Amino acid sequence: MNESTKVSDYMSKNLITLTPNMDIHRAVNTLRDNRISGAPVLDNRDELVGILTKKDCIKVAFSASYHKERGGSVSEFMSSDVKTVSVDANIVEVAERFLNYPYRSYPAMQDDRLVGIIARHDILRALERLW
Repeated sequence: MNESTKVSDYMSKNLITLTPNMDIHRAVNTLRDNRISGAPVLDNRDELVGILTKKDCIKVAFSASYHKERGGSVSEFMSSDVKTVSVDANIVEVAERFLNYPYRSYPAMQDDRLVGIIARHDILRALERLW
Protein backbone atom coordinates (compact mmCIF):
# COMPACT_ATOMS: atom_id res chain seq x y z
CA MET A 1 0.00 0.00 0.00
CA ASN A 2 1.37 3.38 -0.79
CA GLU A 3 1.22 6.37 1.50
CA SER A 4 -1.44 8.04 -0.65
CA THR A 5 -4.11 5.41 -0.02
CA LYS A 6 -7.22 7.31 0.99
CA VAL A 7 -10.43 6.66 2.89
CA SER A 8 -12.32 6.92 -0.41
CA ASP A 9 -10.46 3.82 -1.66
CA TYR A 10 -11.95 1.61 1.08
CA MET A 11 -15.08 3.24 2.51
CA SER A 12 -18.58 1.83 2.14
CA LYS A 13 -20.74 3.97 -0.10
CA ASN A 14 -24.08 2.18 0.16
CA LEU A 15 -25.29 3.69 3.39
CA ILE A 16 -28.19 3.00 5.66
CA THR A 17 -29.19 6.27 7.29
CA LEU A 18 -31.71 7.30 9.90
CA THR A 19 -33.64 10.51 10.53
CA PRO A 20 -33.92 12.38 13.84
CA ASN A 21 -37.70 11.97 14.02
CA MET A 22 -37.65 8.21 13.25
CA ASP A 23 -39.14 6.02 15.98
CA ILE A 24 -36.29 4.60 18.05
CA HIS A 25 -37.69 1.06 17.96
CA ARG A 26 -37.75 1.16 14.16
CA ALA A 27 -34.15 2.43 14.17
CA VAL A 28 -33.06 -0.36 16.54
CA ASN A 29 -34.63 -2.90 14.21
CA THR A 30 -32.89 -1.28 11.23
CA LEU A 31 -29.46 -1.66 12.85
CA ARG A 32 -30.18 -5.20 13.97
CA ASP A 33 -31.70 -6.39 10.70
CA ASN A 34 -28.81 -4.96 8.67
CA ARG A 35 -26.17 -6.18 11.13
CA ILE A 36 -24.49 -2.81 11.39
CA SER A 37 -22.97 -1.25 14.51
CA GLY A 38 -24.39 2.19 13.88
CA ALA A 39 -25.89 4.53 11.33
CA PRO A 40 -25.57 8.21 10.54
CA VAL A 41 -28.56 10.43 11.23
CA LEU A 42 -29.42 12.94 8.50
CA ASP A 43 -31.83 15.84 8.70
CA ASN A 44 -34.28 16.83 5.95
CA ARG A 45 -31.46 18.67 4.11
CA ASP A 46 -29.31 15.50 4.17
CA GLU A 47 -26.91 17.11 6.65
CA LEU A 48 -25.23 14.89 9.23
CA VAL A 49 -26.73 15.71 12.64
CA GLY A 50 -25.82 12.63 14.64
CA ILE A 51 -25.08 8.96 14.83
CA LEU A 52 -26.98 6.13 16.49
CA THR A 53 -24.97 3.11 17.61
CA LYS A 54 -25.81 -0.31 18.99
CA LYS A 55 -24.57 0.93 22.35
CA ASP A 56 -27.26 3.63 22.24
CA CYS A 57 -29.77 0.95 21.28
CA ILE A 58 -28.83 -1.21 24.25
CA LYS A 59 -29.70 1.73 26.50
CA VAL A 60 -33.09 1.98 24.78
CA ALA A 61 -33.77 -1.75 25.08
CA PHE A 62 -32.68 -1.82 28.70
CA SER A 63 -34.93 1.10 29.62
CA ALA A 64 -37.85 -0.43 27.76
CA SER A 65 -37.49 -3.91 29.23
CA TYR A 66 -36.26 -3.20 32.74
CA HIS A 67 -37.75 0.20 33.56
CA LYS A 68 -40.82 -0.12 31.32
CA GLU A 69 -40.05 3.29 29.83
CA ARG A 70 -41.47 4.25 26.47
CA GLY A 71 -39.32 4.70 23.40
CA GLY A 72 -39.04 8.00 21.64
CA SER A 73 -37.32 9.34 18.57
CA VAL A 74 -33.79 8.79 17.32
CA SER A 75 -32.89 12.40 18.23
CA GLU A 76 -33.43 11.57 21.92
CA PHE A 77 -30.82 8.78 21.90
CA MET A 78 -28.28 9.61 19.17
CA SER A 79 -24.89 11.21 19.72
CA SER A 80 -24.79 14.63 18.13
CA ASP A 81 -21.05 15.16 18.58
CA VAL A 82 -20.01 13.09 15.58
CA LYS A 83 -16.35 12.54 14.73
CA THR A 84 -15.84 12.37 10.97
CA VAL A 85 -13.02 11.90 8.49
CA SER A 86 -12.41 13.35 5.06
CA VAL A 87 -12.60 11.06 2.05
CA ASP A 88 -9.10 12.33 1.25
CA ALA A 89 -7.66 11.33 4.64
CA ASN A 90 -4.72 8.95 4.58
CA ILE A 91 -5.79 5.43 5.55
CA VAL A 92 -2.83 5.00 7.92
CA GLU A 93 -3.79 8.17 9.83
CA VAL A 94 -7.35 6.88 10.16
CA ALA A 95 -6.01 3.52 11.39
CA GLU A 96 -4.20 5.42 14.14
CA ARG A 97 -7.47 7.11 15.09
CA PHE A 98 -9.09 3.70 15.45
CA LEU A 99 -6.25 2.67 17.76
CA ASN A 100 -6.59 5.76 19.92
CA TYR A 101 -10.37 6.14 20.14
CA PRO A 102 -13.22 3.69 20.83
CA TYR A 103 -15.17 4.38 17.63
CA ARG A 104 -16.07 1.46 15.35
CA SER A 105 -16.61 3.64 12.30
CA TYR A 106 -16.36 7.19 11.05
CA PRO A 107 -18.66 8.98 8.63
CA ALA A 108 -16.63 9.99 5.56
CA MET A 109 -17.27 13.53 4.40
CA GLN A 110 -16.65 15.42 1.18
CA ASP A 111 -17.50 19.12 0.95
CA ASP A 112 -19.44 18.87 4.26
CA ARG A 113 -21.62 16.06 2.83
CA LEU A 114 -21.80 12.47 3.99
CA VAL A 115 -20.60 10.21 1.17
CA GLY A 116 -19.50 7.06 2.97
CA ILE A 117 -18.52 5.22 6.13
CA ILE A 118 -15.09 3.87 6.99
CA ALA A 119 -15.18 1.06 9.55
CA ARG A 120 -12.62 -1.04 11.38
CA HIS A 121 -13.02 -3.91 8.91
CA ASP A 122 -12.30 -1.51 6.02
CA ILE A 123 -9.07 -0.45 7.74
CA LEU A 124 -8.07 -4.09 8.23
CA ARG A 125 -8.70 -4.75 4.55
CA ALA A 126 -6.50 -1.77 3.62
CA LEU A 127 -3.70 -2.61 6.05
CA GLU A 128 -3.66 -6.24 4.97
CA ARG A 129 -1.73 -5.11 1.91
CA LEU A 130 1.19 -4.14 4.17
CA TRP A 131 1.65 -7.68 5.42
